[in-house]
Amino acid sequence: MKIDLDSDPRLRQVNEWLTAILPDRDFELKVASSDASFRRYFRVYQHGQSRIVMDAPPEHEDIEAFVRVAEFLAGSGTHVPHIYARNVELGFLLLSDLGTTSYLSALNQDSADRLYQAAIDEIIKMQLAPVSEIELPAYDDEKLLSEMRLFPDWFLERHLSLAVPSDLDSIFELLLDNANSQPQFFVHRDYHSRNLMLGPDNEVGVIDFQDAVIGPATYDLVSLLRDCYVEWPQTKIEQWLDYYYQQAQNQQLMTGIDRSAFVRWFDLMGLQRHLKVLGIFCRLNYRDGKSGYMKDLPLTLKYVLQVTARYPALASLHQFLTQSPKIMAIL
Repeated sequence: MKIDLDSDPRLRQVNEWLTAILPDRDFELKVASSDASFRRYFRVYQHGQSRIVMDAPPEHEDIEAFVRVAEFLAGSGTHVPHIYARNVELGFLLLSDLGTTSYLSALNQDSADRLYQAAIDEIIKMQLAPVSEIELPAYDDEKLLSEMRLFPDWFLERHLSLAVPSDLDSIFELLLDNANSQPQFFVHRDYHSRNLMLGPDNEVGVIDFQDAVIGPATYDLVSLLRDCYVEWPQTKIEQWLDYYYQQAQNQQLMTGIDRSAFVRWFDLMGLQRHLKVLGIFCRLNYRDGKSGYMKDLPLTLKYVLQVTARYPALASLHQFLTQSPKIMAIL
């Protein structure tokens, strides 16, 4: 995509920074991507090689968190972007380029088993990482609850003009108890097909990890397997759940936890995440002008309905959702 330095002051700053730090001025700058935050990414081409520039406005983003987590994960054997240069004051990072092939673009019926097993292996690797060596926030009740409140605030009230069900707080308490009952490990927090890159040697590249926390064991797994951008049959999800569960047992991450308890953790953790995401997608649309995520509401809602239908304690929420014509019209 063509860039315009004249109309973008921060992009001019990026160009000036690269001019100062690269070996010579002979480079080409192109748009790589943007995401749901204020961050943008550009590719820098020079002498037949490409690198990535992260533009993270310091008034909105904390690149020091990215640097801290990147160095921690790299030390634990996870393939993350290497940091070549940084300007914390301006909010710029020069990173290695993990390529253009995301999991989302590489997944198909033939590749899915191999790719998901590799991605699960990375979750195990991250969960074995010594979190005592890095200072990360806890995924505590306050944070989990503030995320879930995005569902009534932005999805029910702002998007659909619906009244909030009176027992929603009790559902939230159930989901908090579920999160707290699990072993607590490193959590990437957005571990899905758009944030995993497939290298030329089939190595899994992990990006967008700057919001990492210490939290529930099943969080990254449910982000991966009940991905809001790609859907798989329940039989495949069960197969990949078994794969994780066996690897976690082997590594003593799930010692003494039977499979039914593990699956309940997984399901209810997914409900917490997907209620949050319904709110986030609507907030991105109405507050931030990013309408592209609205097309992902149906699959996210489908996941919510699957879980609420499965557990008696969630029957009231399932009834509320399914009896609303506005909500069912989304599917």
